[in-house]
Amino acid sequence: MAEKILAAENRVVRHGTIELIEHWAIALSGLVLLLTGIFELPVAKRYYIITLPGLGWTADFITSLYLHYAAAFVFTAAALFHLVYHGLGGEKGLLPQKGDFRASVAVLKSFIGLGKEPPMHKYLPEQRLAYAGMAFIILLLIVSGLVKTYKNIYAPDLSHTVLLWATWAHNIGFVLFFLAFLAHMGAIALRPNWPMVRGIFTGKVRLDYAQHRHGLWLADLAQASPEPAEPPADKTGAEEDNPPPPDGEKKAPGP
Repeated sequence: MAEKILAAENRVVRHGTIELIEHWAIALSGLVLLLTGIFELPVAKRYYIITLPGLGWTADFITSLYLHYAAAFVFTAAALFHLVYHGLGGEKGLLPQKGDFRASVAVLKSFIGLGKEPPMHKYLPEQRLAYAGMAFIILLLIVSGLVKTYKNIYAPDLSHTVLLWATWAHNIGFVLFFLAFLAHMGAIALRPNWPMVRGIFTGKVRLDYAQHRHGLWLADLAQASPEPAEPPADKTGAEEDNPPPPDGEKKAPGP
């Protein structure tokens, strides 16, 4: 992790380059999966999507399917990398903690003036709960998608029951992923969360915002990376620059 306080810039590094790449790889490939999944259905011609500039391909099932496969590869690779990289690093900041649901209610109440939001760590309690929910949805989509892909490429005679369960699971995962996407956008639209938008693109948030809302996180950062102390004065060098006068000779008074 590249977390550090940049006091001179009034910034705090919240996410490193790897975290930003992970986020956007999953977000953009997930959006492509949503769209190409819809275009595999006979909707492009029915709703005149093909008449829009550059979207004539949307009525071609094979093109949509291949794009879906390409996006699924990026989506799965990014999810697996996230799991392995942060798992091996022992990072647990996004894992749900005891009391997160109650704390989330307190945060939401503070948005409408009912109480004061307590100091938070790097991630808000509702972010940790959302992370667990999204992890389940992504797992559901990947496993069911792999079953459907295996059937299409290697096992056209796969059990109808297995295929039916995989299809239903994939469709449910699609709906849940879409709803989670809307909830994510809705959370960003809330005014108290606006300062975090910068971090999605640059990895940094304002220091004064973090002090106001993420005081526990800043305390951990300050404890882990204290400001370096100023080096002591070099007395030896000073003595060499101003050697003592010879014996019996008085030092000339200064001006």
